[in-house]
Amino acid sequence: MQFEVWAPEADRVTLHCDGVARAMERDPERAGWWRGEARARDGSRYGFALDDGPVLPDPRSRRQPDGPDGLSAVVDHARYAWRADWPGRALPGAVLYELHVGTYTREGTLDAAAERLDHLVRLGVTHVELMPLCPFPGRRGWGYDGVAPWAVHEPYGGPEALKRFVDRAHGLGLGVVLDVVHNHLGPSGNHLPAFGPYFTDRHHTPWGVAVNLDAPGSDEVRDYFVRSALAWLRDYRIDGLRLDAVHALVDTRACHFLEELSTAVDALAEETGRPLFLIAETDLNDPRIVTPRAAGGLGVHAQWNDDFHHALHTALTGESQGYYADFARAPLAAVTKTLTGGYFHDGTYSSFRGRHHGRRLDRSRIAAHRLLAYAQTHDQVGNRAQGDRLAALVSPGLLACAATLTLTGPFTPMLFMGEEWAAGTPWQYFTDHTDPELAEAVRRGRRREFAAHGWKEEDVPDPQDPATHDRSCLDWSEPEREPHARVLDWYRRLIALRRERPDLTDPALTGTKVAYDGDARWLAFRRGDIRVAVNLGAEEAAIPLGGRPARVLAAWEPVEAPGADGVLRVPGESAVVLVQE
Repeated sequence: MQFEVWAPEADRVTLHCDGVARAMERDPERAGWWRGEARARDGSRYGFALDDGPVLPDPRSRRQPDGPDGLSAVVDHARYAWRADWPGRALPGAVLYELHVGTYTREGTLDAAAERLDHLVRLGVTHVELMPLCPFPGRRGWGYDGVAPWAVHEPYGGPEALKRFVDRAHGLGLGVVLDVVHNHLGPSGNHLPAFGPYFTDRHHTPWGVAVNLDAPGSDEVRDYFVRSALAWLRDYRIDGLRLDAVHALVDTRACHFLEELSTAVDALAEETGRPLFLIAETDLNDPRIVTPRAAGGLGVHAQWNDDFHHALHTALTGESQGYYADFARAPLAAVTKTLTGGYFHDGTYSSFRGRHHGRRLDRSRIAAHRLLAYAQTHDQVGNRAQGDRLAALVSPGLLACAATLTLTGPFTPMLFMGEEWAAGTPWQYFTDHTDPELAEAVRRGRRREFAAHGWKEEDVPDPQDPATHDRSCLDWSEPEREPHARVLDWYRRLIALRRERPDLTDPALTGTKVAYDGDARWLAFRRGDIRVAVNLGAEEAAIPLGGRPARVLAAWEPVEAPGADGVLRVPGESAVVLVQE
């Protein structure tokens, strides 16, 4: 078997495989690359020693059985016998479900999560979005401090378990999206700097020096992350990738890394005959990211739309701290602007940033499905001091309003695990750093951050305490009892309506017409023949719909169809979906 590694600054490279050391040779055709032969099979342990240094894991390791600091293991992807004949499932018309493997079940494994996929089929979602799976030190974590971007965290079950999960999901008709992190690697277990210029001090990010996308040696670094992305889509038959914090991918080259990546993914989609897609998390409000390459954009297929979340959250809760301040001045006006224009900040002044922010989105060129809408995400829940979900902040009626706006609006909806039954469990920030100094630094930093916002340090959960993780695991007895069962039924009804009514997946952003009353706290919108109304106020609202007679399709509280005057009377903290006859 041939092994290879990029180590442009090394004078000697030694391959250690199954206890045998062999000197590697420079590749005459690829500068900086070394190659060598060894007898190996699936599971063989190996690593590379540079000059007189220690044996290190392969930067492109497919498996780390003993964690990020241990030897790598050979993975023969051809050994797995795929069962599902899966044609793929494209993003238009999708409903996504964000899931953290370690807390979706008490077992915290991919196999245990796979056993719960029937719930998602009954719910009606189309894709499962898995939070990052790459190895990180310890057992517990969100996954954003991962290393080895080709490998699967062993406590979750490793490579074979991911294939079993994807195979079962596909057999049930569910697509699978994987969250990947290209903007940084974790602070512990990251051995890339020993091999080459994977990072550069030309740019800085919240995690320190930036990944090297534009300095000397960046050709190989860009190829490293592109090939990692393609490996998930090809070897594990993943359907799409969520790209973490692409605004931290600092790249001054004429062809941006995202354009290079989207080109490669589209080529693989054509080769495999499966629809593949990329979803960016971005703080830029720059429509060029999701504009097709043929139209001068970067060609990413969709993006998370935090503006929708922030506007909706302030309208529901009245919170105005931090970045919510920009939306809290007139929250229903902010919701309206996002529903009709995509972005709230489209070149407008942001008091939170102290500058103008964003760029106007051309609604005639950008399809609505390219923006993802959500009332909750791992970030928006887990980055609160105590990880309190929306269900801990508002009534079930307001949760129903949030679900209605998310699932009947123009964008691709995404749910966060447990949201669909108003889970009573928090989702907190938890870590399991094996380095004591790093663990203490994270603990102190977390408490200091929230102390600055008025929290007592003792009220901020210790990320390293196993109980913090345990509290965050879903309670699967909740969906069977009230009030959770009623909320779950509402989500199922809304998702079914989205599937049954073509107007609700109309890709035209220009097709949503909105009216609202900020004082009475109601908002109504029209999409084709569908009428949607939410009343966030405590008292009954009289909402003038006008037009043709309408029939109620779904209502959180009992409601009569509009009379001859065209006025719909919606109970307080309630929502209704109608169709015009």
